[in-house]
Amino acid sequence: MNKIIKWGFIGCGEATEKKSGPAFNCVKESTVVAVMGRDKEKTKAYARRNRISKWYTDAQELIDDPEVNAVYIATPPSSHATFAIMAMKAGKPVYVEKPLAANYEDCARINRISQETGVPCFVAYYRRYLPYFNKVRELLPRIGKILNVQIRFAVPPRDLDFNRSNLPWRVIPDIAGGGYFYDLAPHQLDLLQEMFGCILEAEGYSTNRGGLYKAEDTVSACFKFETGIPGSGSWCFVAHESAREDHIEIFGSNGSIKFSVFTFEPIQLHSSEGYEEFQVTNPMYVQLPLIKNIVEHLQQRGVCTCDSISATPTNWVMDKILGKII
Repeated sequence: MNKIIKWGFIGCGEATEKKSGPAFNCVKESTVVAVMGRDKEKTKAYARRNRISKWYTDAQELIDDPEVNAVYIATPPSSHATFAIMAMKAGKPVYVEKPLAANYEDCARINRISQETGVPCFVAYYRRYLPYFNKVRELLPRIGKILNVQIRFAVPPRDLDFNRSNLPWRVIPDIAGGGYFYDLAPHQLDLLQEMFGCILEAEGYSTNRGGLYKAEDTVSACFKFETGIPGSGSWCFVAHESAREDHIEIFGSNGSIKFSVFTFEPIQLHSSEGYEEFQVTNPMYVQLPLIKNIVEHLQQRGVCTCDSISATPTNWVMDKILGKII
């Protein structure tokens, strides 16, 4: 791998421009040199706004660009496997948005090609690297033996959800893998598996209560980690505003920890020493710590474990919860 990591983006939506894209240029010896999008004018404008020298409307052309030596895939999940495999077969490391794919089977395909080619595939579970969640891990010993874990998440429908003629891709299962559950729950499930080991058993009940789209909008689940810890989760994406919630609560023999995954509310600790709150600030670009680790890995100056192998169990759990696999 060359000293400077020169990225090519496949996908140039709003999220890449505001959340992830700028972080690539903030890392030393990392730069974005090309971008690909299906819409010629939008892609050209994106490249111009972000001072990216090359733009394409064909993914293979970007992958074949000799200047590009690493590929970031920021398209909907249904195309992740195709683009990741194309890049790895071309010998170019891949960084894929989460979830790794739209189903567990595609994750297995990605892992097989990565193993066969020896080309790494990393996944954007960037919350593993954020200071906020590092603090949660730091506090775990203070609540003793972990007994149980609960995920509670509820939000009202988004305005776009009412547009039946042009629904967001995140609620179209053939594109997203499921509904909003498949888009948001991966961050929660990945974090918990990193803390407590892989989930080896999972069951769920999913339904559509709001009738705004065909995908599931309400999910309840129970699961068990390899460490023996049981857990449960409830997700509702058509809740009333009064029910809005974004929390994970970890119960231990000496207390509990309560924290959010998306809103970064103060971490709440109940222990034998009393009640404490911790406000933790994350970087402006939340993907920056992970991207830095990936660049160092590619330069053989570090090791990034946030790869496709470690990301695959999350897809397995979600598919089990939704009944996509038995």
